[in-house]
Amino acid sequence: MTIRKIFAWGVHLYTALGLVAAAGIAVLLVRGGEESFRMAFYLMFIATLIDTTDGGLARLVNVKEVTPGFDGRRLDDLIDFHTYTTLPLLLVWRAGLMPAGHEWWLLLPLLASAYGFCQTQAKTADNYFLGFPSYWNIVAFYLYLLRLPSWWALAVVVALALLTFVPSRYLYTTHGGPLSMVTNVFGSAWAVSLLAILAQMPDVSMWLVRASLSFPIYYMLASWAITIRFWTGERRQPAARDYEITPDHAISKD
Repeated sequence: MTIRKIFAWGVHLYTALGLVAAAGIAVLLVRGGEESFRMAFYLMFIATLIDTTDGGLARLVNVKEVTPGFDGRRLDDLIDFHTYTTLPLLLVWRAGLMPAGHEWWLLLPLLASAYGFCQTQAKTADNYFLGFPSYWNIVAFYLYLLRLPSWWALAVVVALALLTFVPSRYLYTTHGGPLSMVTNVFGSAWAVSLLAILAQMPDVSMWLVRASLSFPIYYMLASWAITIRFWTGERRQPAARDYEITPDHAISKD
């Protein structure tokens, strides 16, 4: 085996560590309790960090050329569906954040996310996601910390799930594109704040939680400002051939 193949398989193994994190999250959610939920969020953070960085490593060692018989992107999607969708939604249910007797509404974001992951036009050629990306790990994190009234939590979940089907544009800055510099810097600072919050749980300072919300709010406002510009014709609407035909999805894809 050549050194290039060793590096390529090493990258695939690194991606697969996200599946190990997913297994750990599942065990913690079955166990339940505040400490288990805190550790589950830690593992979601680690899974997201892996997902953020494995794409750059894959391109660096050119895994598609070196290991053509193994589809790392398919592995990535398989892991992401668990760490961004199924397990966060399971946490929302396990933590009792939905109104009693209405937990079945969680099937809506589950099915919406499946739709989003399977769309061949999930990303545009000019580096946007189409439709709400499956950021259910972030949604679960803030619903858990903010402890909104259960009916408000349900409204948030339903609204975001429905936005999956709306062809709005959301920033996808790990490949460059609009606002990439400011978003990546802001996002890095936000990630540090999340670690600080996790370290404090369960006795977390609510001012820090509310301050950390500034990044998700910025992300949604910036994405919708761009969407409205496209919808009102201020920017050219890409033709169908301009779309990148790929099933990639989630918070920071390779």
